Amino acid sequence: MKVLVTGGAGYIGAHAVRELKKAGDEVVIFDNLIYGHRELAQGERLIVGELENTALLRDVFAEHKFDAVMHFAAFAYVGESVENPSKYYRNNVAATLNLLDAMREAKVNRFIFSSTCATYGEPKEIPIPESHPQNPINPYGASKAMVERILQDYAVAYGLKFVALRYFNAAGADESGEIGEDHNPETHLIPLVLDAALGRRKHITIYGTDYDTPDGTCIRDYIHVTDLANAHVLGLKYLNEGGASDVFNLGNGNGFSVREVIDTARKVTGREIPVVEGARRAGDPAKLIGSAEKAKRVLGWKPKFNHLETIISTAWKWHQKRFAPEVETV
Repeated sequence: MKVLVTGGAGYIGAHAVRELKKAGDEVVIFDNLIYGHRELAQGERLIVGELENTALLRDVFAEHKFDAVMHFAAFAYVGESVENPSKYYRNNVAATLNLLDAMREAKVNRFIFSSTCATYGEPKEIPIPESHPQNPINPYGASKAMVERILQDYAVAYGLKFVALRYFNAAGADESGEIGEDHNPETHLIPLVLDAALGRRKHITIYGTDYDTPDGTCIRDYIHVTDLANAHVLGLKYLNEGGASDVFNLGNGNGFSVREVIDTARKVTGREIPVVEGARRAGDPAKLIGSAEKAKRVLGWKPKFNHLETIISTAWKWHQKRFAPEVETV
């Protein structure tokens, strides 16, 4: 197949590109490189542009006869979305509409969408199933929920076939150490902890130590990015085989606390990681754990890297390669 991967020079998109190539598919990447990195395109055809540019999108679809689209291009900082919702609705919703309409003109009707557990809002049950009510509490989650609704409407009106994948916490890096996580600013716990291990930051702050959890810190469901990427390939295979449009959670089905992540990182890196205990952050639920039983049953998804030590070990391999040289030159 020939697949357009938007955001394919970003963290999760780059890993999806790698899994598509392993499956024998041809890939074209579309990325504005605001948060993506040219080197993460891994030598694949890269078109640098904005999804707001409808003329460019038409040209891309006219030049390439795509069989499907994987859509990762989105802004994903929750705090920023609260401060600047216009940016998120324009980029995550309006730009996605441009992409969907360009697909429709080109008669491309298979779509894999990068969604999020943030569409659920505050959890009413743990683990969270796909049937859980969607009540996002920030514009980022709301923007993703809006796109999911658009996909449902496009499926009814225009025959779009889609799979929406609601991620929990993506983590880790490709086993090779060749690609991995590099956000600026970085907000994810594991790379921040590894920054402290590497000396790129003085300490890691634990936000809240009095939650109703075994060690008082928040618990999150971490899913290895390669397993996440593999689910996208399986979602495309599912649609190709006639599967109906649907949504799936992607997570490990169990959670790890902030303290567990830090302790495991100390074990993996063999380094001391200074900790500062801070106050709770507004809107942080005590636990966020997803049920991925549906993805396993329907898509045949089998996560391979579901141990926290493995996830952090792959992240550490990448982190040292990516950032150790700059630490050494400081």
